[in-house]
Amino acid sequence: MTKAEIVARISKKTGIEKVAVQATVEEMMNTIKETMSEGNQVYLRGFGTFEIKHRAAKTGRNITKNTSVEIPEHNIPKFKPSKEFLNMVK
Repeated sequence: MTKAEIVARISKKTGIEKVAVQATVEEMMNTIKETMSEGNQVYLRGFGTFEIKHRAAKTGRNITKNTSVEIPEHNIPKFKPSKEFLNMVK
């Protein structure tokens, strides 16, 4: 499902114009990204948690050149679904 399909479905179910729904969805995604870039997690009850996971520095391999590559420590976004969400998908 794409963002456009999500917007269309929400618009159809709520009766709100697609333009307004799209602006809301865009702003929600931007707010989540901004909050996480500041180092905070986002918790949506009944849906899940967007967390930041820290990865330590490590040595990787470039298979094509057969060389070692240093991968610096970094943070990555992680989504942990709620129990309700997991049970729905099962």
